[in-house]
This record gives sequence, C-alpha cells and structure tokens, in this order.
Amino acid sequence: MIDIGANLAHDGFDADRDAVLQRAWDAGLEAIVITGSSAESARRAVEIAHQHRGRVFATAGLHPHHAAEWDAAHEALFRELATNPSLVSLGECGLDYFRDLAPRDAQRRAFEAQLALAAELGKPLFLHQRDAHADFLAMLREHRDRLGAVCVHCFTDTRAAAEDYLALDCHIGITGWICDERRGRHLLEIVPLIPRDRLLLETDAPYLLPRTIPKALLPRDGRRNEPAFLPYVVATVARACGREAADVAHDTASNARCFFGIKP
Repeated sequence: MIDIGANLAHDGFDADRDAVLQRAWDAGLEAIVITGSSAESARRAVEIAHQHRGRVFATAGLHPHHAAEWDAAHEALFRELATNPSLVSLGECGLDYFRDLAPRDAQRRAFEAQLALAAELGKPLFLHQRDAHADFLAMLREHRDRLGAVCVHCFTDTRAAAEDYLALDCHIGITGWICDERRGRHLLEIVPLIPRDRLLLETDAPYLLPRTIPKALLPRDGRRNEPAFLPYVVATVARACGREAADVAHDTASNARCFFGIKP
C-alpha cells in the first residue's frame, strides 16, 4: 500500500513521528507521500522525506486556505524544492469555496500560477477542490493539455464531478471519507466507476480518521488519523468495488508508483 497524501509535517506528529512511520511500515505500507501545503510545510515535508529516502516522499504547494500569501518567494521556493529527488509532485493547490479562508480571486490567482508552474516543470500535480467545482474545472481544463499527471485528492464530490475529472484523464484520491456512513455513502457508488489505473488511496492524516476502525484500536485522543490506518480505506473501497482488498492495495500502490515516479 502507498498513502499518497499524509500531512506528516503537521505539528501534531512532532512528538512521535518516527513511531508513526514505524506503525505504517508494520501495517504493510511501502511508501508515504507527505503533503506540502504551505512554504513551511513543504520545506518540512522535504526534510522528513530526505531523512527516510526511498520510503517517504514529498509534495510542495500552497493550499487555497493560504492563497492570499502567494508571491514570487513561494514560486522561487517551489522551483527550488522541485529539484530535490524526494519532491515527487507540486501541490496541494486548488480552490476551496467551502471555508473561503482566502478571497476567491486570490485563490484563483494562486491556483493559476501553480498550474502554470507545474506545466513548465513537468511535475505531477496534487489538487484540492471543495465546493468550487465549476471554477476549478474551467481552470484545470484550460491547462490540462500542458500538464502531466493530475490527482484530484480527497475526492468527496458528486458522480458528475468525478466523471468530469475522469474525462480530463485525472487520477482520483479516496480517503477515509468513504468510511463515514454519515456523509460518505455516495462514494460507495462512485468509486466503482473510477478506472482501476486511475484510483489512488490516502489517509489525509491527521484528518479524516476512518469511522470503520474498531473502538479498541482507536488512537488515544479518538481523533488523530495516521498512515497505519490506510488498510481501513482499502477495505471499504474493496467492498464497494466487489474486489479483494489485496488486489485493491496492489493496484493502487502500482498506480501511485507510476503517478509519482516512485521506484519499487
């Protein structure tokens, strides 16, 4: 298994990050991609990946929540980090009209700049979209023929949105949201529609703790997610698709290696 999106640069892992990684390896993960969503987290993600070369990798981008901070210094930093062998993708970037923590025009400017940068550098792109499908799709469609591999991560949207992204040859990342019987049930019908070679799995740790984890195995605080819990996402996706969990784990890991250029 490969977790294609874990926020291990988050300060919530500072006290036990090495133990978190060891639990992931013990749970059967072969690699983890750490999400960089700001200048600080991108630098930290690359540092952590460098410390665990060959098993941990990093992305670098500016999340739409921080889009108002976009400037030439961010672009220069991401260009620099992109030369590091541990940096396998640009992003997380995109649009988020659900929280609107940055003005929407600032979100669109930052997203536009990062789309152009990914096209120029030829890096895969790790994208975020929430409640902004129309604008997000229009901007992505405008750049798509100049981009390489694209993943719409933490997909929680509608069947129509999934079909739009698949029509643009995007990969789709599925998280523990699918394990949430309160708000993720619609994903059980969408996931089987995703071609096997474009499905990717992730925890988005420390967020989105799968609700299918037995109570006895829950973390002490009952909230913090970590890569070791990826098998619960695998199991739910497998049931939704009528497949064996081992096959889903194998195929999605292979997809992740191809997407990010990770050598087995």
